[in-house]
Amino acid sequence: MDMLRCVVERITFQNSENGYTVLKGKAKGYQEMVTVVGPMPSVVVGSVLSLQGFWKNDSTYGPQFIVQVFEETLPATVYGIEKYLGSGLIKGIGPIFAKKIVSTFGSQTLEVIEADVERLLEIRGIGKVRVDRVKKSWQEQKEIKNIMLFLQSHGISTSHATKIFKTYGTDSITVVKENPYKLVDDIWGIGFRTADTIAEKLGVAKDAAVRFRSGLLYTLNLISEEGHCFAVSDQLFKAATDLLDTTTEKLQPILADMARCEDVIVENESIYLPPFYFSEIGVAKKIRTLIATPRKKHIDNFRVIERMKKPKDDGIIYDEIQLEAIGTAVTSKFMVLTGGPGTGKTTTTLGIIQAFRASGLQVLCAAPTGRAAKRMSEATGMEAKTIHRLLEFKPPQGYQRNADNLLEGDVLILDECSMIDIILMHNLLKAVPDGMTLLMVGDTDQLPSVGAGNVLNDIIASGIVPVVKLQRIFRQAQGSRIIMNAHRINQGKGIDIVNRRASDFFYIETATPEEALEKIVELVTTRLPAYYQTDPIRDIQVLTPMQRGIVGAANLNRMLQERLNPNTETSAKPSLSRAGIEYRLHDKVMQIKNDYDKDVFNGDIGAITA
Repeated sequence: MDMLRCVVERITFQNSENGYTVLKGKAKGYQEMVTVVGPMPSVVVGSVLSLQGFWKNDSTYGPQFIVQVFEETLPATVYGIEKYLGSGLIKGIGPIFAKKIVSTFGSQTLEVIEADVERLLEIRGIGKVRVDRVKKSWQEQKEIKNIMLFLQSHGISTSHATKIFKTYGTDSITVVKENPYKLVDDIWGIGFRTADTIAEKLGVAKDAAVRFRSGLLYTLNLISEEGHCFAVSDQLFKAATDLLDTTTEKLQPILADMARCEDVIVENESIYLPPFYFSEIGVAKKIRTLIATPRKKHIDNFRVIERMKKPKDDGIIYDEIQLEAIGTAVTSKFMVLTGGPGTGKTTTTLGIIQAFRASGLQVLCAAPTGRAAKRMSEATGMEAKTIHRLLEFKPPQGYQRNADNLLEGDVLILDECSMIDIILMHNLLKAVPDGMTLLMVGDTDQLPSVGAGNVLNDIIASGIVPVVKLQRIFRQAQGSRIIMNAHRINQGKGIDIVNRRASDFFYIETATPEEALEKIVELVTTRLPAYYQTDPIRDIQVLTPMQRGIVGAANLNRMLQERLNPNTETSAKPSLSRAGIEYRLHDKVMQIKNDYDKDVFNGDIGAITA
């Protein structure tokens, strides 16, 4: 680990939430100012920093020192003291009063504020109220520094220490000493292993009940992250004993006590975290209620089917299984429509929507992600919302549409249902009126939800709701090698990798990541747009399974940006840099985290317009 000592000259960026800071500083042995990057929440201009970390040569911003541990000391020179006090860190002192104070007390200024703050009254323009503000603020800053020093001395990284202080404030040291495992529950990004390391440094016994409890919860959470709603007891104890280096006999009474406190729910040999248990129970009950509650408005199934058999203006002719799906939908309160790619799910869904609307029913459309909702809107011509938008999610209150404020409408059609997890499904069904009809559409062979539960598959397997599975691949889809290869994979066959000019599927093998990068950039920027007459920014999406590396998302985005939206002397564009990434006017951007305040969600795609 490299060491660096510098004086902060300028703060370029500082995030008040997580303390992430980009600053310029003067460092011994360096003629030019150095760039320092990392979580440094309490740092201000004039601070003297002792840093541990490593140097990184950023392709855009040049050499940067990436901070892993930092210690802040007070400046010793008159120049440094004036800049430090004038930074606004100490409430009651700005640049003007900082100059007056330092002019009066010189290099002894900070000692005066620390030991005899009342002497500030000697300076013209400083009264008792201002002195009291300075005294209080000085003590607060001392406490922050002491807390950060304590946390870092016990193996807590600067970024985690910042989060801890933001959560617990002046109680941080007390909380960490009393129960370091509380951090796992309260601080996002701190897992059991980090808390366990801290606990060991604080002298917490290996067989402490608080450690076992946290380890069991951590193990259950790991199992849920793999998609499971519960753990079988043998599975849980096997994983937990390995993690905690203990025996099942020692863990059993801890688990029993957790069950009594309802930290977990035990049902026979199944152990649940409470949210998953109550969601499973809630979903099952609601589905039964929906099925048992008759629709308020009767639909004449015979007339609907006869109307759907007639050729449409758009040329759509439904086959027998599609007509069966439409008939089942209009006669059922809850139905699942499933099938692989190219089997006509979208066309059939459109027919179902037309049947309901022709019968005077109000239809709502929704999907789990922004991309899926957008595709649904384009295919049906109707407004489709993400499930979060449909339920009017607003933090911190939660879902505004719920059991006390039900959705308004007669029919709810959900697309891409393989991506819906058990928690989201439970919250959705709470807001569905008992008289509403529900249609779930999805492909069970697609990737399951990120969250726990296999909702679509489980509902199909229950046998309680009618299911129509489309299997015929329609002629327009038969020409797609993407669709044909998807079905070959489902059938356990190898994909067809012979490249044909008039195809939508190409297999290109490269020897090195560098060669792959070159091919991808060429395809996206030149060959595909020329052949398909498409816009490379708007119409082409690159998928990669990793964030880092030569063909990771970060590097691909940087290389494609330079080719598709360059910032040169002849075509300079307004830009904004954050965390080492430059955002330019006209860049294509994707939201990767739900932001309920701004009403943008994971998967939403747009462009920078101003």
